[in-house]
Amino acid sequence: MTARRPVISLLSAVLALGGCATLGEGGASRLDQIRNRGELRCGVSGKIPGFSFLQRDGRYAGLDVDLCKAFAAAFVGDGDKVQYRPLTAPERFTALRTGEIDLLSRNTTFNLSRDEAGGNGVSFAPVVFHDGQGLLVRRDSGIRSLEDLGGQTICVGSGTTTEQNLNDAFQARGLPYTPIKYQDLNQVVAGYLQGRCRAFTSDRSQLASARSGFERPDDHVILPEVLSKEPLAPCSSGGDQRLADAMRWVVFGLITAEEMEITQANVDAKREEATNNPDLTRVRRFLGVEGNLGSKLGLPDDFMVEVIRSTGNYGEIYNRHLGPDSVVPIPRGLNNLSSQGGVLTAPPFQ
Repeated sequence: MTARRPVISLLSAVLALGGCATLGEGGASRLDQIRNRGELRCGVSGKIPGFSFLQRDGRYAGLDVDLCKAFAAAFVGDGDKVQYRPLTAPERFTALRTGEIDLLSRNTTFNLSRDEAGGNGVSFAPVVFHDGQGLLVRRDSGIRSLEDLGGQTICVGSGTTTEQNLNDAFQARGLPYTPIKYQDLNQVVAGYLQGRCRAFTSDRSQLASARSGFERPDDHVILPEVLSKEPLAPCSSGGDQRLADAMRWVVFGLITAEEMEITQANVDAKREEATNNPDLTRVRRFLGVEGNLGSKLGLPDDFMVEVIRSTGNYGEIYNRHLGPDSVVPIPRGLNNLSSQGGVLTAPPFQ
């Protein structure tokens, strides 16, 4: 038994060092780097209205952008302290691995090959938009279903799950087709509008987003078939538990705030009420009056107060960019709270 102890001790030391190495230089979490820097570097698309889009005034806007602001508000106390990095689909995971960005909020599908260490090795936050892949065609094309596209050309983004899903769907039906591949969504849309393909495919949210910018949006229709499940979620580089945990609870906090009807307009009043009423234990924990929950994540205890001040709750973010009065109206559907017929819910803050 005594002869084995040095070996066991050495093995333990190696494992411990390996665990620290995943966190970055000196074993520090990237969360510490963000807080010390005082600014979040957030990877986005920048080309998808409703999600992340560079406006004429030079500012980014969209659901993914507001998530960047929510993370910055939680991590450094200011939702405006964000440096946005527009990235194509093939660039996004490399940017995470190299440390060019701190996290990715870029309509990215949560799947096994991206999550596990042998693939992209990222850590996903909770799903922020439940989507599905579709196909867009011209209304006067005579195409009414996927089967009508047999033998046709289809524009698609390369290096995406969209490309694989398209192939899977046509292969399962025994339908031939010719993919016309492009590096980013703008190129895919341009190829479609220039007549280089009979249809283009992407997440249905992106199809609606792209169509909203067409000269005659009503001349184009999204086919009824849904080719896949596309749960979209922000993510960070794998192996950094502290940053992943902090991101996870910011997203859960946005959902919880909507469940509790805490909004950008009333968050300060709600916190004052909770401070003065010890019986409001759930609200007190959530807004950092008691419980020290933020400290467990390496954040201020009232981190959700700053988040809600900056962006509002999840429902406010959704309505701002994808609601009925937005440029890209998309019915909430699955993206509603579970109490409202959707699937969004959050674990308790306790």
